Amino acid sequence: MCRDCGDEALAASLDQRCAVCRSPRLVHHRELSRLTVAHLDCDAFYASVEKRDRPALADRPVIIGGGRRGVVAAACYVARLYGVRSAMPMFKALDRCPDAVVLKPDMRKYTEVGRAVRQMMQAVTPRIEPLSIDEAFLDLSPGIDDAPLAGRPDGDGSPARALALLARRIEDELGISVSIGLAPNKFLAKLASDLDKPRGFSVIGAEEAQAFLADKPVSRLWGVGAALQTRLRGDGLRLIGDITRRSERA
Repeated sequence: MCRDCGDEALAASLDQRCAVCRSPRLVHHRELSRLTVAHLDCDAFYASVEKRDRPALADRPVIIGGGRRGVVAAACYVARLYGVRSAMPMFKALDRCPDAVVLKPDMRKYTEVGRAVRQMMQAVTPRIEPLSIDEAFLDLSPGIDDAPLAGRPDGDGSPARALALLARRIEDELGISVSIGLAPNKFLAKLASDLDKPRGFSVIGAEEAQAFLADKPVSRLWGVGAALQTRLRGDGLRLIGDITRRSERA
């Protein structure tokens, strides 16, 4: 599937570009047409909105936060190259990236953009589970009362195509980018959305899930915090693969 025009034709040109729009941004996966659960996450949301409104900052490291005694609310991808992360104390962030442009959060503006993103999601599916102002799960499985998926005049668009066109619409109309994970369940969809940021579209299928998770730390599992991670480590369970090799009873 082409991520830019949504074309789902099986034939692609020999140079691995979309045969319709010539885009190189193609997604290949054997389960692509069957997966219906997605996680959509706006890329570096606060910083992206500020860069959209201040084009001169496009290539600058931008940190959203307070004074040196505050914490980082968000950091753009340029600032992240210096090791700046959300929730980091501002004095540490500025020590790592002294040339960063620091802006105070404008929550009213971010809320307005977040609502606009939510409305665009609702045009694709009514089944949305928000996690925060800038991310949500979407269920694109067919329902009895559902309208056809947005994306094709004949209403025959696949979930993957609808998501690709949603991402493009958000970028074209709101000036920010999003990353999408498509999978058979929410846990895998959220992991997938973080694999290729920014402007990512990653797929984890049911057939590959166990192999994909095998070398991931147990901390990637929902509900495994520091205390449980310590307990699991004491039982020799450091990786998710260590758990799946045990019997269900154990």
